[in-house]
Amino acid sequence: APAVKNFTLNFTITNLQFTADLEKPNSRRFKSTEKVMYHYIDPLLQKSSIGPHFSGCKVTGFRSGKSRDDTKVDAVCSYKDNASLARFDRAELYQELSTMTNNVTKLGHYSLDRNSLHVDG
Repeated sequence: APAVKNFTLNFTITNLQFTADLEKPNSRRFKSTEKVMYHYIDPLLQKSSIGPHFSGCKVTGFRSGKSRDDTKVDAVCSYKDNASLARFDRAELYQELSTMTNNVTKLGHYSLDRNSLHVDG
């Protein structure tokens, strides 16, 4: 069976106010924000070059950003590493995600810090 490999995905949302309850994984706000992240992130990764091998992301946390309207999002995503996937290319995936988020400025109704996207880094 193909091995499951993980990579990290980090970005900053500039129009989601960070509050203390976002740090608590069992709070209602964490859970609802987490759901929204999956709603936006999963389809992008499914459309990317790792799409057929993509098996999902898990939000590992939300952190306070530079200003109080910034929230940093940390996620661990997985894919099945098999022969039909040439190789995991984080630069290529970064490029694809950058394009799909309008040069790292938009994720659904959220605005992104254009210098905040990190794929496996």
